[in-house]
Amino acid sequence: MPDKKLVVIGDGPDFEKICTHSAANIVLMGYQSFKVLKHYMQRAKAFVFAAEEDFGITPVEAQACGTPVIAFGKGGALETVRGLDREQPTGVLFERQDIASLKDAVMRFEKYCDFISPSACRANALRFNVERFRHEMESYVEKEWLNFQRRLD
Repeated sequence: MPDKKLVVIGDGPDFEKICTHSAANIVLMGYQSFKVLKHYMQRAKAFVFAAEEDFGITPVEAQACGTPVIAFGKGGALETVRGLDREQPTGVLFERQDIASLKDAVMRFEKYCDFISPSACRANALRFNVERFRHEMESYVEKEWLNFQRRLD
């Protein structure tokens, strides 16, 4: 997709190999500080997440910046990214980890990106904030503790 710019931040075991196959419209930045990463995420048109992870915090961080996500529709992305078929979508999901599926997802994103708002992305990310986790965990523990005490009585 030579008409699209891709900025890759981060490194890994395949970083050197990827550098040898890079095109003119791809910027490989390697490891960057959180400040630089946040700067790019806040200004990105979309964040591409092609991995399958149990949760995957990075798509949530992108949405917290108001940035939509184009993600592989398996694993945690199914919970953290609201696809176009859902109310207040926050991104586009693709079915296979291959070039054709990713290209299709980018084209769908381009077609429907006006239906994805930065505020919906941010609100969706807040479902995973520390305060909510702490509150729900405390409520759960308190409820189970009371159930345990009742069984002892």
